[in-house]
Amino acid sequence: MSIDSLLTHFIITIVFSFLIGLELRAYKSMFHPDDREFFGTARTYTFVGVLGFILYKIEPINFSLYIAGFMGISLLFLLFYNKLLIEKNHSIVLYLVLLIVYSFGPLSNLYPLWFSSFIFVLTIFILNAKKKIMSFNLNINIYEFETLGKMVLLSAVILPLLPSDRIIPYLGISLYKIWLTVVVISAISYAGYIVQKYLFPSKGIFLTGLIGGTYSSTATTVVLAKKADTLDKNHIITASIIAATTMMYIRILAISAIFNIEVAKTILLPFLFFIILTIIITYVYYIKASKIINNFEIKDSNPLELGTAFIFAFLFVITMLVTNYVVDNYGSSGLQFLSVIVGFTDIDPFILSLLTGKYTIEASQIASAIIIASGSNNILKSIYALWFGKDKTVTSFIWLLILGIITILVGFFL
Repeated sequence: MSIDSLLTHFIITIVFSFLIGLELRAYKSMFHPDDREFFGTARTYTFVGVLGFILYKIEPINFSLYIAGFMGISLLFLLFYNKLLIEKNHSIVLYLVLLIVYSFGPLSNLYPLWFSSFIFVLTIFILNAKKKIMSFNLNINIYEFETLGKMVLLSAVILPLLPSDRIIPYLGISLYKIWLTVVVISAISYAGYIVQKYLFPSKGIFLTGLIGGTYSSTATTVVLAKKADTLDKNHIITASIIAATTMMYIRILAISAIFNIEVAKTILLPFLFFIILTIIITYVYYIKASKIINNFEIKDSNPLELGTAFIFAFLFVITMLVTNYVVDNYGSSGLQFLSVIVGFTDIDPFILSLLTGKYTIEASQIASAIIIASGSNNILKSIYALWFGKDKTVTSFIWLLILGIITILVGFFL
């Protein structure tokens, strides 16, 4: 190694160690102003960084001297920590930061500069984030984390174990692909759910429609229509329901791009048209809406329940069997008729079966079926809006019905 490179790594170690030492002093004055004892100053942490650098460079193969230095520093901190325990202070943050500083020597030598810089910035950020973390109260349901943990386990452990090359007879799809669709659709739904419930806990009516549409525009329409029945007539309900439908179009387009790029290209222009159209409608009614102050609380339903995931997988397989049968016996005309019928149910399994299955039809015919199912689903939502909202959601009913009819027509003539 050249002297210039050695000097560069050494300076990086010194600078990062010294700055973290300064940050710790600021950390003490902000969060522990009454503590008399504090492990070291900015100079101490600078010397620790220098020591780590020197011990690593002397013996960079087996790290024997570096490990010995680590044990010595740990022993010193153990003596200091024993005093903290007597004073009923159990924090080991100082020790962890000390180890990070001690590691800057090897890090600057073994890895690119960006990695050491990232560790430095992350350390500073976490030290400064203590107050925000302490005040970060989301009232999180622990059961949801348990559900998320199970889902991560199934997707990270089970998914790779499923055979991807063994095709199920007649379905033309592997177990791996079936479960992959479940993971993807659940992840998209769960992301919208988390954003709605935790990032915007005081969610208004419009935000409920906008974000709720990312995981179920049908369920969101029902919730908003029921809310409308308890309010004075207000255009914000119409804006919110149409916004949920906008998110449905975006969601289907995104799923299509993930699983079948050819179909996604085919539906791109029609869906862009509907996205722009619904955005315009939403904007017009949002501007007309009375400015009401509301804290719209709804009973959130976790879309990442394992039972829901397995039911989705079952519906996905059944839908694929039915779709295969219809395509084989009735061709594209039969598929279009099936699309209209399926639109009055949960369209996600049907759309995913079209995107991932192996059929004797072209991508344009699959795209046509997806568009028709989307339009049929809009008609279902228009019925829900009128049924639950009564006279308060007549405008939403009319627009959803028009959108449904136009979407179906576009699908038939694609």
